[in-house]
Amino acid sequence: TMGQGTDLVHAAVSPDEETGAILTPLFLSTTFTQESVDKYLAKGYSYSRTNNPTVNTLQNKLAHLEGGAGASVFSTGMAATTSVISGMMQSGDHCVITDCSYGGTNRSCREFFTPLGMEFTFTDFRDPANVKAAMKPNTKLIFSETPANPVLTLCDLEAISEIAKAHGAKHVVDSTFATPIILRPLDHGADMVIQSLTKYYEGHNMMVGGAVISKTPELAERIKWVQNVHGNIMNPFAAFIILQTTKTMGLRVRQQSASAMKIAEFLEQHPKVTKVIYPGLASHPQKALADKYHRDGLHGGMLWFDIVGGTTAGTTLMNNIQR
Repeated sequence: TMGQGTDLVHAAVSPDEETGAILTPLFLSTTFTQESVDKYLAKGYSYSRTNNPTVNTLQNKLAHLEGGAGASVFSTGMAATTSVISGMMQSGDHCVITDCSYGGTNRSCREFFTPLGMEFTFTDFRDPANVKAAMKPNTKLIFSETPANPVLTLCDLEAISEIAKAHGAKHVVDSTFATPIILRPLDHGADMVIQSLTKYYEGHNMMVGGAVISKTPELAERIKWVQNVHGNIMNPFAAFIILQTTKTMGLRVRQQSASAMKIAEFLEQHPKVTKVIYPGLASHPQKALADKYHRDGLHGGMLWFDIVGGTTAGTTLMNNIQR
């Protein structure tokens, strides 16, 4: 078994059999020839909307890094999110979802999926009792996010996963702000994890992308089927770039966490700051939960704060910060 730092570099990547190239090649090909009708898909590839060698390598790498049975990568993080809901729910089904989530997730549930006959209950996931109370006979999915975007609330993944299992529902966790460097939800009972690869896996402001990593082969196959039907697979060039940027994710997340902690401590002592929220601070309302789930004392690169003068002063600050 390799360490996580080694896996970030080497997992799922093997020298190219034909050329010996150390990196997985970038396969910019829409279509793949077949030796015969009888041997259709013998090599695993036909059309890049369904499968592509470069994309497949990234999918295998993510499954390994997140501790899953399989992964699907998508054009964006929102494509990953909509694929989970599409794959797990149908008209008449119910989802219990965190009341603090990425804005695009909230919007898709309210404005896209609700008119299709699905039902969503938005509730405070900081207390698992709220999740349990929101469950219904037709609940098929629990959708959590930790740390939540944007206010950095946390949730007890093991407790919520137990609630899902007791009701026959699936638990999906958007763990974008944590990354597997800090937290692997599949290790704590979750069925699927969503990553907006744009944020930390890619981390260089070049490519957007999303991923769903599933705990079981059956769930992985279901999400892969939705990916093929929707046609929202990641393009090979983005996959190639993210295969490279992932190598340094551990180094980056550790440094970003250290920097965020220093900034949070500085802000907490600043006379013009009224409130600082960062999971690494002793003052975070859920510090015990952060310490339980966040590996190696790492708490990520995101924080938020309020300043004297409220929204007006905050707007002035945002308009004058270095760009």
